[in-house]
Amino acid sequence: MPLVLNEEQRLLKDTASEFLSSQAPVEALRKLRDSKDELGYDQPLWQQMVELGWAGITLPEAYDGLDFGFMGLGAVMEESGRRLTASPLFSTVVLGASAIVLGGSEQQKQALLPAIASGKTTVALALEESSHHRPAHVATQASESGDGYRLNGQKVSVLDGASADKLIVVARTSGKPGDTDGISLFLIDGKADGVKRSRRWMADSRALADISFDNVNVRREDLVGEAGKGWAILDPTLDRGRICLAAEMLGGVLECFERTVAYLKEREQFGVKIGSFQALKHRAAHMYTEIELAKSVVLDAFSAIDEGRADVGQMASLAKATLNDLYYLVSSEAVQMHGGIGVTDELEIGFFLKRSRMAIQLLGDSGFHRDRYATLSGY
Repeated sequence: MPLVLNEEQRLLKDTASEFLSSQAPVEALRKLRDSKDELGYDQPLWQQMVELGWAGITLPEAYDGLDFGFMGLGAVMEESGRRLTASPLFSTVVLGASAIVLGGSEQQKQALLPAIASGKTTVALALEESSHHRPAHVATQASESGDGYRLNGQKVSVLDGASADKLIVVARTSGKPGDTDGISLFLIDGKADGVKRSRRWMADSRALADISFDNVNVRREDLVGEAGKGWAILDPTLDRGRICLAAEMLGGVLECFERTVAYLKEREQFGVKIGSFQALKHRAAHMYTEIELAKSVVLDAFSAIDEGRADVGQMASLAKATLNDLYYLVSSEAVQMHGGIGVTDELEIGFFLKRSRMAIQLLGDSGFHRDRYATLSGY
């Protein structure tokens, strides 16, 4: 597939740009931060996004989706990254819906996917159990009990976990932490007995949740996929998440870079525009070349999903590692080139710096993905 958007995808990208620029600028995130909104996002804004069809972009038409592909969703994620838009798009559509599509039963798909597409249901993936991304290191236990299971354990840093209607909990039915065999996925109600959710506000003004499970009863029919074989669902779900997160990060990179170049052209020092300084020109040129390479990496990663290629895992790790490094570089340079005002709350550049540091850690930092890429490539 050519590494460019087709006409329909470009139209979707333009629509997303216009809508988010007017309805969800970076200032909207500032308001959410200051108000400590219970949801962590603006519900009316999310409903507007749903009405635009974004919640069903990747879902099959049989379940009220648009079946438009991940390349289209990536265009929306990139524009969201430019505005630092807080919404359940990532947690519900990218992670939650992907897990159901990839491994859910027909009953689960019929019950959940149309509800996700219509905005009636939000879903969160409860995976992490430490501050580091180690998806196979699952200690949360799911023990057989009667005609179902009983969940016990804790999850941390669950995206939109405090507000999600449904939780997909990654638990262990056999084996030990670190084993990919024995991992199972369970679909439970967010308000089920024994579930305790504690909201945490992060440096990037996003809401995460720590969740504990104390003898939570789960029906056997709420098992997503087969018992002990959840890794076959979880791994590709996370790859879709990594690629979509890389697209969001690319949007943040582009916005940071463009704002910084504009500032270099207007800020004067020693009687001249600072953009005329050779050292700053070189640094801007370096960022530009890295950004152009990153665009190709992200587009190829989305092509890998839509084409069902065998190298989705490698492309996901390549995209995430590339954007981890690039977002760190560009956000740091943006603050440096803006000078002291760059770290003040008055200027929005600081919001991108904070988001970059959080996004880098989500679903794996650069070290994790370099090691994973090498392993998947046979080294």
